[in-house]
Amino acid sequence: MPKKTMIGVVVSDKMDKTVVVEVEKIKIHPKFKKHYKVHKKYKAHDEKNECREGDLVVIEEFRPLSKEKRWRVVQILKKSEVSGGTKSEDKDSKEEEVQAKEVKEEAKES
Repeated sequence: MPKKTMIGVVVSDKMDKTVVVEVEKIKIHPKFKKHYKVHKKYKAHDEKNECREGDLVVIEEFRPLSKEKRWRVVQILKKSEVSGGTKSEDKDSKEEEVQAKEVKEEAKES
């Protein structure tokens, strides 16, 4: 029996080696025949911590890794344009901003 695969968007990457992927499905109401969207979030294993928020990924069924984690990231289809850098680069840029503010304050005082 083949493993189930789904395509979704990463909505959170704050955990270590785990991402939350939101999968959207379109269903048809049985009586009124209207199309509507259903969203579900899955926790998926990301071994190399490559995924960032906004990435489009493929996840597949996997053995249970924890209480809620039963999926793993197979492929990143599209990188998010918003998440250009890594988390460590974001910290560095924040530190540079703080240093720049301190320099401006010192310039104002003298």
